[in-house]
Formats: sequence, C-alpha cells, structure tokens
Amino acid sequence: MSSKRTPPPTSSSSSSSSASATASPTSASSSASSSSTTPVYRNVTPAEVLKHTAPSPSFLCPITANSYGIDFTEFCIREVATNTELFHVQKDPDAPPLRLSDLDDSSRFIQYDFGAKFLAYKTIGTKLTFKVGPQPLPTFRMIERHYFKNRLLKSFDFPFGFVIPDSTNEWEVIYDLPRLSKVEQEDIITHPYETKSDSFYFVGDQLVMHNKAEYAYSR
Repeated sequence: MSSKRTPPPTSSSSSSSSASATASPTSASSSASSSSTTPVYRNVTPAEVLKHTAPSPSFLCPITANSYGIDFTEFCIREVATNTELFHVQKDPDAPPLRLSDLDDSSRFIQYDFGAKFLAYKTIGTKLTFKVGPQPLPTFRMIERHYFKNRLLKSFDFPFGFVIPDSTNEWEVIYDLPRLSKVEQEDIITHPYETKSDSFYFVGDQLVMHNKAEYAYSR
C-alpha cells in the first residue's frame, strides 16, 4: 500500500544514513514523564487533530493506548528523484520485546538533522515495517502535521486500511514536500529544531499512538 512517514523504532536499533537522529532526554516531550502529576487524557478524534494550528504542547494519549501491539521495527527515508537513502533504522530482531509499562515519553520523541540540502527536495518516500498483535485493526490511519515556528507547513493524511492480526506489514508512502522560498529555507536552517511534527496513529477514531519530532537542517 502506498502512503507516508513515522518516527523510527525506538529501542535496540541500528541506523545508517546521511542524516542523524537522536532521542533527547532534555526535550519538552520528555519533560512530561518527569512531572509529578499524572497527565489526564481525553478522547481525541482525527477531525480534531486536522484542525491543529500548532504542535500539541504534550502527548495526547498515553503510551498504553497502543492496545493493539503495534510495533515499528524498521524505517527508512529516501529522496525519490534519485532514490538516495537519507535515513535508515532497524530494530535488532533478537532483542527481547519491550513492555509498554517500561517505556516513558522519551521513547516517542526524536530529533533529526537532515542537512540543508533536504529543504530543496521536492518528494521523499518512506517505508515503515510494523508488526501487530492478535487483534485485527479494522482501519489504520496516520495523520502527520509539520510546523515551523508554530505555523503549519504541511499536513499529511495516510490511510492504511485493514491490518491482519499477528502480521508484519510494510507501509510505503510518498511525501510531496512544501515549496519553500530561499528566504524561508534560510530561516529554517538558522533556527534548528523549531521545525516540529506531530504524528497521530488511529485505529478507527481511536488515537492509539502519538509521536513527536523536531528537525534541524545543518549546513
């Protein structure tokens, strides 16, 4: 099935590419896990996140909302015109499975540095490999919202459809990137990690996963 992108596997993984990616324990996303109060979550629908005009200030569902056993095991990003691989990460297949209760919010936040050349690309493709548990997913959908300085750059909405229980799946997606002027590109380059994204994963209208990312484009 053809569609689009996600943060990579979060543990026991190896990566190689021209880009770099790091999980940042000092990020705003991980600060939620260090708070002395337990977050209160409410039901969030696809229609609601499609109206967001800025990155969400916190995660909109708990890690334990992933009751379907969705596990991202491999992720790669490529530039479509030349088929150049930009990023690749894969979980160690021999690593023991992680329990959701062992994870904190730092496991669903990542920082990328793709380099300044990335901003001139017109189209990128991503391929995500994921496993699911014994329950079928009637519909699986990803909504990804990208912002710079709290301004929406681009919104992507990718349906996967039905997912068979206990299956391993590949989700390949094509992104048409926003056209940026030279002035806009320079502004983004000189303000690293002020480009941010929210990736929301829904089964039906139930939000089961929420990942956050920040981006730099260093020269």
